[in-house]
Amino acid sequence: MAEEFNEDVMEDQPANPGGDVEMGEGEVGEGAAAAGNAEELPFAEGGDVEPRTTFITYLTSPVVTLLVGSGETETILTAHQGLLTQSPFFADACAAFTNDGSPRQVELPSDEIDAVGCFLEYLYTGDYFPKKLPGQRVLEQDPAVPAVDENGEQLLKHARVYTLAEKFGVDRLKSLAISKIHCVNSTAKGEITYARYVYQYTTKDDLSVRAPVANFWATRSHTLRAEAEEEFRSLCLEFPQFGYDVLTRVLDEKLKREKNEKMHPATGSGSARKRARHSNV
Repeated sequence: MAEEFNEDVMEDQPANPGGDVEMGEGEVGEGAAAAGNAEELPFAEGGDVEPRTTFITYLTSPVVTLLVGSGETETILTAHQGLLTQSPFFADACAAFTNDGSPRQVELPSDEIDAVGCFLEYLYTGDYFPKKLPGQRVLEQDPAVPAVDENGEQLLKHARVYTLAEKFGVDRLKSLAISKIHCVNSTAKGEITYARYVYQYTTKDDLSVRAPVANFWATRSHTLRAEAEEEFRSLCLEFPQFGYDVLTRVLDEKLKREKNEKMHPATGSGSARKRARHSNV
């Protein structure tokens, strides 16, 4: 999926809740502007400036227990409430907590531990492993995985982070996960595994992740289908919307080529195209 991604769509923006904001020359922060206006008023009342939240503030906030998975696969994780509440999902969950000593606990029975771990890593560091190499559309090497994603597991890792970020309402993490998806070097079967997950766990109007999948197969299905023809056929039957999206893009591209050919007809002594022969048999 690497070559299908447009870097103009987004740029990685690490979530640094305690970071300072840089301003160029001549720019004035909102707090400074308010202070300046107050000085011009004869009876201006002094306004309180909201203090900068430090990282220590997050680390000294209450600890919340997360129960991830269910049954034998259930795993207990902990995280600081101050960081968790940057997610609207956890902000609502933590709003129900009381200070009477009862457990601060959130259950996530349907979520995968690896994706939740990536989410927590992002909250604390602004990124998750593997990170993108600066200035390149390449991820740092993970010695535990092969260079080529044969079965789609590497694609699924970031796809699961994406759907989890959608559930938790963290848009920057969604954008980061998409950017990493397009850095994975995968095979036809790996791409089909990824496409199946996307069409199963995302909504029809989620074009940010569905459109690149459909575009990928619309431009490569004639060559990649031979590598996984049965899997491709099964995917089209299982998710008709996938087949429709791919076919729509193939037809749109065909119409575009025909329009360009009419606007810029071939020149020369002979026609560049010949009428198809019809058999009388």
